[in-house]
Amino acid sequence: MTPNAASASSGPSRRSFLASTAVATAAVAGGMPLLAACGGSDSGSRDGTTSGKDAKKILPTYVASNVVTPDIPAKNGSALGFTSKLDLATLKTSVPEKLGKGGKVTIMSPFWGSPPKQNNAYYTAMNDLIGVDVVWQNQDGNTYDQKLGAVLASSDVPDVVVVPGWNMGGKIPSAIISKFADLGPYLSGDAVKEYPNLAAIPTDAWQRSIFGGKLRGLPMPAPSAPSMVPLYRQDIFEKEGYEVPKSCDEFMALAKEITNAKAKRWACLDMKWTAFQAFGVLSGAEKPLGWNLVDGKLVYRVETEEFLEALEWSRKLFAAGVVHPDSGLGKNAPDPGPKFAAGEFLIYPNNISQWWSRTAEQAVQNPDFKIWGMDVWGHDGGNPTLWADQPAGIFAFVNKKASESVIRDVLAVANVTAAPYGTKEYMMTNYGVEGTHYTVKDGVPTKTDQGNIDVLNAYVMVASPAATLAHPDFPEVAKGQVEWQQRMGAFAKKSSFWGMQITEPGRYTNLSNDFEQLEDDIVRGRKKISDMQQAVSDWKSKGGDKLRDWYQKILDENGSAAS
Repeated sequence: MTPNAASASSGPSRRSFLASTAVATAAVAGGMPLLAACGGSDSGSRDGTTSGKDAKKILPTYVASNVVTPDIPAKNGSALGFTSKLDLATLKTSVPEKLGKGGKVTIMSPFWGSPPKQNNAYYTAMNDLIGVDVVWQNQDGNTYDQKLGAVLASSDVPDVVVVPGWNMGGKIPSAIISKFADLGPYLSGDAVKEYPNLAAIPTDAWQRSIFGGKLRGLPMPAPSAPSMVPLYRQDIFEKEGYEVPKSCDEFMALAKEITNAKAKRWACLDMKWTAFQAFGVLSGAEKPLGWNLVDGKLVYRVETEEFLEALEWSRKLFAAGVVHPDSGLGKNAPDPGPKFAAGEFLIYPNNISQWWSRTAEQAVQNPDFKIWGMDVWGHDGGNPTLWADQPAGIFAFVNKKASESVIRDVLAVANVTAAPYGTKEYMMTNYGVEGTHYTVKDGVPTKTDQGNIDVLNAYVMVASPAATLAHPDFPEVAKGQVEWQQRMGAFAKKSSFWGMQITEPGRYTNLSNDFEQLEDDIVRGRKKISDMQQAVSDWKSKGGDKLRDWYQKILDENGSAAS
């Protein structure tokens, strides 16, 4: 499947985001209304967005996959859930014939871990299944932005380049528009039906794949239900009789009860991400979700009272001494897994993928270990106000100079990697070759040592099926994850620009870069709330107000996606 996710205690890691989206990918189609356009599809606009009639001309026809029926249907923006045993004898075929024509395709993609050798058994089997000779140029995921910038600035661009949303800062969006091909002639409208697994990718994910008025990206869909979970040691809670809190005051009281520094036990890691949820702060993980129309005025997340209140509550946790000392190290903090397993702290917020990966890590050596997800609470004890995540966050792009035969070979690759759970193609993409990379006992596929070396984050980066949560080894975790998404998704609103792929003018791209560091400094007591207020004032005068006007124009021309 995916690598066990590791993350800095300061917040969700890029690797854990990958782990979530690679196995737990997009919501059902049709959630976002297709609205009027900002700059037509043929306008050549380098910034803004494309929706409405212009988007309808570009978007692939949605044809739901009926190959496999999920155990838990998607609801409230959740993933599909599969909780039954896996029977290899009943796996379906979603790609009945090879679509690849035997060409060679080079793919550059971020990779976490040690990349396997090119001619390993997994790559060989995948290429044979697809009918394409894929040559991987795997790059260190932790420094990928640097490599990406250098490659896109050069004339030597691989056939396919994977770009995660978190790497789309600075000049990257304009490079995407100038360097990569329009896939519309191959995928728009009914043309996509030649690639049934791509046709089953939700429309919202394709909407996010429009850059500069053209369909350029092959998406990795994601659930729109919230993905940031307050994870906790359920086994210790039950043993000690701790109650899951339902307000910020209850959390503080519980945290003080849990903490005993002399015994090397603290309540939690930095809870900033949960605080943002509890206080209803607009998502800031991906542009343009930090903007929303409030009482008729367009506001950015850092301008809101809720944002300051969330920082202040997070600061109080540090000041009360209930936060594990590792969180004071910020981005230099070690992987929280070992100390969480040792019970040094009992609660931390992170991507939903860690629910499964921590369970799998501890299953053998610590059988009593049980991690679970708390429902997010409203800060005052009421229902929370949550914000929907973007319906796709990682994209594969094809070189503008690629021939038609190369483009069709890339689409043949994507049509296999986007196969749904319960198919032979999904098993090959995510597990490799039976006997070599995994074995199955009692319906549970288990990676072999060779599988853990070969079958990592490569092919899953090209394109993925609609969001799916399936852990045959721990079906109760998959059930818990999907049900958590469905409960929290019921409280999730779509902000004004949800689902739109918006390219900001270059002069604004770095305007908000310093806020995250300042947030962390305030939470740790190194800076004050007044420093944030001053920073927001500076941001407005340095271009924030002009950026607001720019977003307002998009809103005037497109209408709002808010719900």
